[in-house]
Amino acid sequence: MRTMAVHHGPDGPDPTHAAAIDDAAQALLLAWDVAREQVTPRLSSVQLSALLAVERAEGINLGGLAAELSMLLSSASRLCDRLVASGMVERVPGRADRREIALYLTPASRALLAELRRIRRQALTVVLEKMSATGRAALLRGLTEFAAAAGESGDGSAPAQTA
Repeated sequence: MRTMAVHHGPDGPDPTHAAAIDDAAQALLLAWDVAREQVTPRLSSVQLSALLAVERAEGINLGGLAAELSMLLSSASRLCDRLVASGMVERVPGRADRREIALYLTPASRALLAELRRIRRQALTVVLEKMSATGRAALLRGLTEFAAAAGESGDGSAPAQTA
C-alpha cells in the first residue's frame, strides 16, 4: 500500500482551503444530484447507498449492509425489504450457512447504476470541456490524491466505487 505524506504544522494545508474546496465542490455535488434525480427519482439516497454497498460487496449479508450504512440491523432489514419489493436487490441463501441471506443486485439495478454513471459523466464532460487541459490534469491529480488520503484515514469516505 502506498502511503501519502502527512502534513502537519506550517507546511500543512491553509485552513481556508477546506472552505474553498467545500464551496467549489458544490458544482460537483450538483452534477451528482441532478443525475441521481433523473435516473433514480423513486429511490431515496439511503436506498441508493445500499445499492452501492451491495455492488461493492456482492453477497454481503444484512449485518454487513447495516455496518456499511451505519444503521441498525432492523433498519437495514426494512431497507432491504423495500429494495427487494422494488426489484433492485435479490436475497439468496448463503452458501456456507443457508440461514444467512446474501444480497445481490438485479439486472434492473445494474442498469440503473450504469445509467446514473453515464448521465453523471456526461454532465461532468460538459464542464470539463470548459476547463483548460492544465486545470483538468490538476483536478484529476488533486482528486486522486484526495480519494487516496480519505481511504487511508479509514473513515469510509472514499468508497471503492461510486454510482
